[in-house]
Amino acid sequence: MNSNTFRLAALAVAAGPVALLAAVPAHAVPATPTTGGEGRASAVVLRTGLDVSLLNKSVQVPLKVTLNEVTAPASAEKTALSVNVDGVEGGAPVSVLRADVATANATVDEHRAEGYTNLAKARIHVPGLPVLSLIEVEKVTSKAVCATGRKPVAESNVLGHVAVLGKKVTLSAGGPTRVAVPGVGEVSLDLSKTVTTERTAAATALQLKVSVNPLNLNVAEVEGEVTLAEATCETPKGPKPPEKPGSTDGGSTGGDSGGEGGTSGDVKTQTGSDTGTAPTEANLAETGGSSTTPYIAGGAALLLAVGGGATVLARRRGSSQS
Repeated sequence: MNSNTFRLAALAVAAGPVALLAAVPAHAVPATPTTGGEGRASAVVLRTGLDVSLLNKSVQVPLKVTLNEVTAPASAEKTALSVNVDGVEGGAPVSVLRADVATANATVDEHRAEGYTNLAKARIHVPGLPVLSLIEVEKVTSKAVCATGRKPVAESNVLGHVAVLGKKVTLSAGGPTRVAVPGVGEVSLDLSKTVTTERTAAATALQLKVSVNPLNLNVAEVEGEVTLAEATCETPKGPKPPEKPGSTDGGSTGGDSGGEGGTSGDVKTQTGSDTGTAPTEANLAETGGSSTTPYIAGGAALLLAVGGGATVLARRRGSSQS
């Protein structure tokens, strides 16, 4: 065999393993575990969403106010709320709420989220009715508690008497209570609404649907909703569990990277690519082969073919020279 033939055969043998390694697909990298989520909690003493229609103007003035609305971690305490409503009561402030106690608290840590609201001896007014209270309550509370590993809890309590538009009423949990006063309007009350899911809870002590037409102090009509004593929470997912020693994924990176029967971890290190698709290994366990066996077999066949061709070529040239 002359020098040219030897170079050709050596080049073919050296190229065989390179083609084999480049053909082996890589395996996807495992996803990074997500961290634990934070819980949430909120509380609000009063929320209004009212539209005030004026007598001397064909317009509606929105009355959207809140008292002691907090999100965790926070607390608030206030016993009186007054707002200015343009064109009403000669520009004087409108006293929406007065109470002896009006508190809201929201707390969250990695194991528990809680919202709590407490309202006592409260009177709520709307524009056009400065003397007559929309509603009077002795005491209302709402609490929502979400703790890890436990079912969320929501509860509301209405204690003592309740008066709507000057009338004492008996509230029913079976449905809304309606109070109508001739020449003044109508109020519909929903008592103690609570909702819970797998991870959340919400409680509302009282929710009022208001439609009054006082025809006084330049107010033609007041419509909308009023919410008293609301609390919500969402369960924290808890702290992330510590990783166990030696439990990292990705396989071994040691060993003979080009050896026959290498592991999938070795193959990933050799190719340096995460874009391939791993071959199906459902039948390999029965034969004892690995995922690289078909490629090694193909490479061996290629080497035999190249070597055989080189030998035939060398013999022909030897015969012609002799």
